[in-house]
Amino acid sequence: MKVHPTAIIEDGAEIGDAEIGPYCRVGPDVRIHDGVVLKSHVVIDGETEIGARTQVYSFCVLGEPPQHLGCNGDGARLVIGAGNIIREHVTMHRGTIAGGALTRVGDGGFFMVGSHIAHDCRVGDKVILANGAAVGGHVHIGDQAFLGGMCAIHQHCRIGDHAFVGGCAAVTSDIIPFASAVGNHARLVGLNVVGLKRRGFSRAAIHDLRAAY
Repeated sequence: MKVHPTAIIEDGAEIGDAEIGPYCRVGPDVRIHDGVVLKSHVVIDGETEIGARTQVYSFCVLGEPPQHLGCNGDGARLVIGAGNIIREHVTMHRGTIAGGALTRVGDGGFFMVGSHIAHDCRVGDKVILANGAAVGGHVHIGDQAFLGGMCAIHQHCRIGDHAFVGGCAAVTSDIIPFASAVGNHARLVGLNVVGLKRRGFSRAAIHDLRAAY
């Protein structure tokens, strides 16, 4: 474990073979797995777990209480999977007791500058949030979904696997898997064909999905 002398690690934190950069703060109930890198000025608090090989860039705040009047996050957790890239100023909050007491983020995600995951969300694997994307509480995001810059996802919405949400879209209802949605308020505009091709879906599979859509 490599810890910069200016970092503060509270008693009780469990840290594997990780790298903790300058001026980071790690709370007493935090668990950090092997290969995690905290660049600098990162704050991790509450009952928060960071999966192996995840990179957390400067000024991120992970595991603070939810932005929910009347709930302080006591007894709730934030669990982040392995191999994620969490860029500058990203915030992810732990859950609420009423909402299941858990915010969970999958493996291999890419969370760009200033994006936000609120309380009690369930985020799948290989999800991408572009700069400034804001995800409200209790949202479920499927595997390999892409959320464009500055979009906003309303509480309790579901974003399906491989879906694409355009930049600045305001999503107030569920987005079906494989689809693209744009606008304010967001509307479906077809399949996420570019994303499907990038992920190796065959022409026949895309044709079948288009027919189902």
